[in-house]
Amino acid sequence: MAKSNSKSKRKLVGLVSEDGKTRIYYTKKNPQNTTEKLALKKYNPKTRKHEIMTETKKNLGRNEVKEKKR
Repeated sequence: MAKSNSKSKRKLVGLVSEDGKTRIYYTKKNPQNTTEKLALKKYNPKTRKHEIMTETKKNLGRNEVKEKKR
């Protein structure tokens, strides 16, 4: 089994299309060297066009703690 490198500075980030709904691509980046957000031109299969994908958090709000209703 492969050993994971826990000392790596690289973070996993998701790439979101311009409409903000489609998150298809994931990539790793080193936040110490690249402080600004990534913006890569990638293919969006839903629109069948190449679009600029911008960086966002990997979880995109799924694991955030929600306030309890009282």
